[in-house]
Amino acid sequence: MIYLDNSATTKPSISAINKASIFNTKHYFNPSTLYHEGLNCAKEIKNAKEAILNSLKTTSHEVIFTSSGTESDNMAVFCAVKRGVFVTSLGEHSAIYKSFLELKNRKLEVYFIDLEKDGSVNTDKLYELALNTKIDFLSLVHVNNETGAKNDVTKIAKRIKSINPSTIIHCDGVQAYGKIPFRLPQEIDLYSISAHKINGLKGTGALIKRKGLNISPLIFGGGQENGLRSGTENLFGIKVFEYALNEKFNNIENTYTLVKDTKEYFINNLDKSIFTIISGENSSPYILSVSAKGIRGEVLMHAIEKEGVIVGNGSACSSKNRYSRVIQACGYDNDVLDGVIRISFCTPLTNEEREKAVNVINEQANNLKGIML
Repeated sequence: MIYLDNSATTKPSISAINKASIFNTKHYFNPSTLYHEGLNCAKEIKNAKEAILNSLKTTSHEVIFTSSGTESDNMAVFCAVKRGVFVTSLGEHSAIYKSFLELKNRKLEVYFIDLEKDGSVNTDKLYELALNTKIDFLSLVHVNNETGAKNDVTKIAKRIKSINPSTIIHCDGVQAYGKIPFRLPQEIDLYSISAHKINGLKGTGALIKRKGLNISPLIFGGGQENGLRSGTENLFGIKVFEYALNEKFNNIENTYTLVKDTKEYFINNLDKSIFTIISGENSSPYILSVSAKGIRGEVLMHAIEKEGVIVGNGSACSSKNRYSRVIQACGYDNDVLDGVIRISFCTPLTNEEREKAVNVINEQANNLKGIML
């Protein structure tokens, strides 16, 4: 099997799991306890937090461990700012988009900024709004999980802060972290990440918070994570996250280059008489969104799967919808929306793997095109 749906989830690192297994078998103690073994477990969580901060090259932030990127996003949206003007884009992951719909249901002032054709935010419209309206909270995805479009969140954050220094800025970094070389600037107040997108385990995420920023808890209880996220910490998942991120960041720039080459191979070799490339030039090398003209994306996905190649057909969190909300917001018509599949990478493919994958995708698309005609 050739697995090409890594934006949905990645294969857990066996070496990271094996290294962390001691926290299931020997050092399994509750990190909140005050005896020696519990205190040692608390130190291990601290080490994991330091690894995350080092990977983002920041000393201006601190880490709150959560259960997922979705929880981190929700915590940012609902716990940092209680009232005022909330702004996001139409290209956000459902964890942000639906949270903003809930803010709207609560009668708060909410704005959704339009997208460019590639899925990035329309910065002209964002800055125009910022100049005319005091924005209290802004959330923008770093890398669009469907098109791979990269928002220059550092540049955007600096510009927004220059207009209104009190704006709280959150970025969903789930598809960027461990893949796109990036230094987290102090202008970004909150940044969400998830373990299972970088070969860690499902059930572990983190919200990176600027020091000095006051936020309230989303989950109440025993007061773990400095009172900001109650619940006994998932020490095993946290340590797997730490070891997996160390593996990713030790080779992040070289992997970026090799995966970019893999993506370019797909772009150059997919049948241009059938496929429309949706991902733009300024997109993550890890995500390639395309559309097969005249073919249902879901049908094509299953045909490809039967030949041993796994691709997605958009966000796994929105898979029940016929059309992608995000691709639709990019301005595409129904004939393109109907045929969308997402090819997403984690590590470079061998020449044999990428040749086979492209051949399978082309062959199945041509077979289905013949049936549809």
